[in-house]
Amino acid sequence: MLGFETLTLAPLDRRLIEESLLSREERDWVDAYHARVLREIAPQVDEGTRGWLEEATRPLG
Repeated sequence: MLGFETLTLAPLDRRLIEESLLSREERDWVDAYHARVLREIAPQVDEGTRGWLEEATRPLG
């Protein structure tokens, strides 16, 4: 079976996500992806950038 592999990690722009249109599974996917972005990128950036990253990757709700 073919699938996709994530090549780069960057937060999704929350301003472009209409949360009311997402299913529970889609919400869970976004939250899991953002958790991965934070886990893998946060140790590599300075404190100021880390604060921005934490805000950009917070769970949808």
